[in-house]
Amino acid sequence: MLQRTRMARIARKPEPPASPRATARRPAPPAPPKRPRRAWRWLRWLVLLTIWGGVALAGLLVFLTWDLPRTDLALTTTRRAGVTLEATDGRIIATSGDVVGDIVRLRDLPAHLPAAVIAIEDRRFRDHFGIDPIGIARAAYVNFTTGRVAQGGSTLTQQLAKNLFLTPERSFRRKAQEAVMALWLEWKFSKDELLEIYLNRVYLGAGAYGVDAAARLYFGVPASRLNLWQSAILAGLPKAPSRLNPRSAPEAAAGRAAEVLDAMADTGVITARQATQAAEAIRIPPRPSRDSGWFADWVMDDLGSRFPGNADLVLRTTLDLRMQAVVEARLEALLAGPGQRARVGQGAVVAMEAATGNIRAMAGGRDYRSTQFNRATQARRQPGSAFKPFVFLTALEAGASAQDPVADGPLTLGGWSPGNGAWRPRGEITLEEALAHSVNTAAVRVLQRGGGARAAIETARRFGLPGPFQRDATIALGTGEVTLLDLTAAYAPFANGGLLPDPRGLASARADGRAVPVAPPASHRVTTPEAAQAMRRMLEAVVARGTGRTAQPPGGRAVAGKTGTTQDFRDAWFVGLAPGSGAGLVIGIWLGNDDGSPMVDVAGGTLPARLFRDILEGLAQSEPPNPPGGG
Repeated sequence: MLQRTRMARIARKPEPPASPRATARRPAPPAPPKRPRRAWRWLRWLVLLTIWGGVALAGLLVFLTWDLPRTDLALTTTRRAGVTLEATDGRIIATSGDVVGDIVRLRDLPAHLPAAVIAIEDRRFRDHFGIDPIGIARAAYVNFTTGRVAQGGSTLTQQLAKNLFLTPERSFRRKAQEAVMALWLEWKFSKDELLEIYLNRVYLGAGAYGVDAAARLYFGVPASRLNLWQSAILAGLPKAPSRLNPRSAPEAAAGRAAEVLDAMADTGVITARQATQAAEAIRIPPRPSRDSGWFADWVMDDLGSRFPGNADLVLRTTLDLRMQAVVEARLEALLAGPGQRARVGQGAVVAMEAATGNIRAMAGGRDYRSTQFNRATQARRQPGSAFKPFVFLTALEAGASAQDPVADGPLTLGGWSPGNGAWRPRGEITLEEALAHSVNTAAVRVLQRGGGARAAIETARRFGLPGPFQRDATIALGTGEVTLLDLTAAYAPFANGGLLPDPRGLASARADGRAVPVAPPASHRVTTPEAAQAMRRMLEAVVARGTGRTAQPPGGRAVAGKTGTTQDFRDAWFVGLAPGSGAGLVIGIWLGNDDGSPMVDVAGGTLPARLFRDILEGLAQSEPPNPPGGG
């Protein structure tokens, strides 16, 4: 027991403290350094982020650019071939496809045109590098404060990139591609070169690309001759080319031009007074012709066969805008007045030079915007008594003369008895009187004298009337079918010494700026000069003392023509010969309804003859005065 207690004490005895010398010989181990290891970790992450960020950026660039078009092909432009139709005076009447004017240089343009574009589209154009952070921030602030998209942040270079290379799609990817292409354009071209490309390629509505095409289309002048307010209108169009089109929306275009002028004044390009004066001077010219679309459609109908290839065509036509305006105005006035009271819904007019076949005016209906069906070239209708000149000509060619007698009494052929209306038989009248008063029974007898229906049909076809025709005696009363254009041309030999001209609408043509041949006026003889002159005198009698007296204009000018009326007043015609340069004009007129419903007592000698006279009066009033010392 005692031994166990002693051992326990020995076990609990504390150790003696270490001496100072011993402690110095065994220092405590130092703590490991932590800062270098942490810095290395950050450096490693930075390297990894740089590598993977570069990979991500490269992937993003590949994603954005893998399907971008080749810049060399885009700059050479791919577009639809354009067709521009000009009137005789050079004014544009219609366009088709993408119309591009002459390439313009900044040095050739009035200074206010590029200044207007920069002022309204990109005021910092000469200061940014293709993307404008300041402009983007400003647009974002304005849009946020107004609660709507009131401004855009795209630069002019970005717009050019979109127009040249990209689609109008609205997406983040497309906007990013636009920025990439804008940077490339800024690296590739100078600011002046970018501005020139923009001015030559920007879409300005109505199929016009570039300021020169738009200037010619809207104002009839090249871009080099634009005045201040015209430049402001063109500069305002890129925002909404269709909605601000000066032809279809002149008030909207003028309002936008005023905004452009104010922007120019804000940037100091012009003074506030100049901006106000230019805004007050805005006078947007009307379309050269409201309804010349029918003529344009007729001219363009077979351009592919006449001008094969993909060249841009500029075609000078035969259309006389002064005459076209008179035809349109007088036709509308007649249809809106007496025509409406007589239930006349439609009309058509063709004015053609008798010697050349040049179509000077064409109205294929009342309003081209309502219907593009051309009643002058596409509608086939019975001509009524307007066909009789070819029946009488056949008799003249068979040996008859205008003063030969013909019976005008009742007549029955195979159970058919033609009526004479209000005409009271006299027993016998001359062929000239029979045509002048459109006596039906006499016309049937003249048909028989000339060899019957077959001979008359042959004459009609020789004069360019293909039919179809009835092969019986009713043809003497005009029971076949014709178009107004064909019938008008068929009367030309009566003024042209027996020569039938081919109707034509083109006078000259340029393909990609180079002149290309156009068929000259062509005609061929269809009757003798003597027979044609005899028919001309007979047609003058129609107007002088027959059914066409209403067509006689004041002043005693010698005109000729023939009336035509179909059963139940469904069609009413007048085809007249009017004096003028060369062999004069042939003017053909048709009135009726598209559904064939009857009019109220409208015969060829009433409203159609009256419209012929109205057109001649309008042409006389619109003739420009002779210059001093002129002949």
